[in-house]
Amino acid sequence: MARAFWVWLHRWTGLAMAGFLILVGLTGSLLAFWPEVNHWFTPELYPGPHAGIELSAATLARRAEEIVPQGRVSAVIFADPGSVMIGMEPREGAPPLDFEFIHLDPISSKELGRVTWHALPRTKNDIMPFIYGLHMYLAMKGIGDWILGFVALLWTLDCFVAFYLTLPLPGANSGKGFLARWKPAWLIKWGASFYRINFDMHRAGGLWLWTMLLVFAWSSVSFTMPKVYTNTMRAIFDYETPDALVRSHAGPSKENPNLLEWEGAQAAGERLMADEARIHDFAIERPIALYLSRALGLIEYRVRSSRDIGDRSGATSVIFDAYSGALRAVNLPTGQRAGNTVTTWLRELHVANVFGLPYRIFVSALGLAIVMLSVTGVYIWWKKRQARKNRSQSEASKFSPKPKPDERELALDLDPDRNFES
Repeated sequence: MARAFWVWLHRWTGLAMAGFLILVGLTGSLLAFWPEVNHWFTPELYPGPHAGIELSAATLARRAEEIVPQGRVSAVIFADPGSVMIGMEPREGAPPLDFEFIHLDPISSKELGRVTWHALPRTKNDIMPFIYGLHMYLAMKGIGDWILGFVALLWTLDCFVAFYLTLPLPGANSGKGFLARWKPAWLIKWGASFYRINFDMHRAGGLWLWTMLLVFAWSSVSFTMPKVYTNTMRAIFDYETPDALVRSHAGPSKENPNLLEWEGAQAAGERLMADEARIHDFAIERPIALYLSRALGLIEYRVRSSRDIGDRSGATSVIFDAYSGALRAVNLPTGQRAGNTVTTWLRELHVANVFGLPYRIFVSALGLAIVMLSVTGVYIWWKKRQARKNRSQSEASKFSPKPKPDERELALDLDPDRNFES
């Protein structure tokens, strides 16, 4: 009954995942062109590069707090040329803000607009962030991460089950070699019945795209179930997450009772990054972001460097004490630890941030292919269910007991050449 069990597992795992994979496939197909679509929706937020000298992160942070005096800055992100995202949170005792990010012109510091990422969209500025939220956590932070994390883990495991089920049945067509018997699994018989075409698209599509499906499934686990991902990767590679790399910090002291001002934070980040560039032999290309976690008492300064592999943005960073400016961790996307390098590649492949436009087109098409695999899988299950129901009714009308399915009958679900013209 071994193969019958895997058939059963693949069937019900696929049904459980289908709705979620359709959603993430459609949203992911759109997010592959996130910059273009977002700029089309909100051109006022992204005016593009223009002449002038860019203001520093500290200056822009100060400007944002002048515009929103009831808020305080938590992040300065150089998202796109001509636009800077300033993350803001309410000051202690102040009412909640009705936005999460304010966009400023990096040259004039003029406000370009405000955006909310973790709520239903209220303006066109919120549409793409909401779609991103649907894709990443079902637009339900917390429980949505858990649900999609579980789906991603099932998807990863099911990739191996599905691959196994494409292999030819032992003893079938024994006069042919293994590859000759496996060849039909890679092909689509376009002249066959609609049902058979659906099955072939499901099976052959899954085989041809198997490697990339596994990449996207496992990288999804890294985004949504970091503990599971971290423990697995540590068992295989030298891998550490940025939070695990952070050395314990002293926090406020008599010598450093207050958080660094933004000017001090920027200067400390630039100094520490320059030191690490010399030590680890990499080139700094441009600043990306300055993040402040008041709760943890830490600041992260992020740049794009020669260790980054993505077409856009960057993930080279130093993390330092928000009071003393002392270095706590260094995070290099590649070349530091094998597991971190693998993770960087997985994530950049997932977000279509490598290999330029051709790969982004491929990722967009892959999202639609995931939808196709889910829909054809549900259709195959429904047709088999209808066939079983019809057989049961036919047998009942003859007053004969329903025969118990054996392994051979259950295996027919994954072998269209022997049972797919019902």
